[in-house]
Amino acid sequence: MKCHLPNHPTQLYLIRHGEVDEAYHKVFGGSRIDMGLSPVGLEHGEALARWMTGSKLDAIYASPMKRVAQTIAPLAARRSLTPLILPDLREVDFGDWTGLRWEGVKEKFGVSAFDWLETLDAAGIPNGESAATLIQRVLPCLQQILTDNPHRSVAVACHGGIIRVILSILFDLPLSRMAHFNIEYGSVTVVEIQPEKKHGVEIELLNFCPLRDGFR
Repeated sequence: MKCHLPNHPTQLYLIRHGEVDEAYHKVFGGSRIDMGLSPVGLEHGEALARWMTGSKLDAIYASPMKRVAQTIAPLAARRSLTPLILPDLREVDFGDWTGLRWEGVKEKFGVSAFDWLETLDAAGIPNGESAATLIQRVLPCLQQILTDNPHRSVAVACHGGIIRVILSILFDLPLSRMAHFNIEYGSVTVVEIQPEKKHGVEIELLNFCPLRDGFR
């Protein structure tokens, strides 16, 4: 009951999917390649479910992509919650970078893959999304989640790129600035939103990985 009082913040558990199949490591798969998880990635999902056992959770929202569904399945089963799929939580469309390894992007386009967020901000990926178009599609999802869940605790299972877009929106900062936040496979970032406070959005936990930190 306490968790739904008006002075209790809305909590967002921003969950990045687990490690993907080895063939896709350091490959720009984005929204065009629907790869599955590696064995370690499946462990990420199990560890996440165990870590969240004692946490209040009212709803789960998720990207439609396979790697996210596999990650969130153990948590959904434990909590008897059916994830609400929001198609616009899918990963970034990397356009002509899709399927290329990081070194391949440098060879073909002369751009460092480490600067991918800056490239998105500059709309510099051929036939791919820009920061502006990403925000346009992710913002309605975030608005829906917040409108439907005031003073509740919600898991948002998606992708590293989309978590950074959400943080960019919440903190009203350029997407390129989100390069300061490391978002690893199988990690959880917890954001609390309480509009009546001076600092209405606060990061309570950043890039916590239950598997790495012992919840096997």
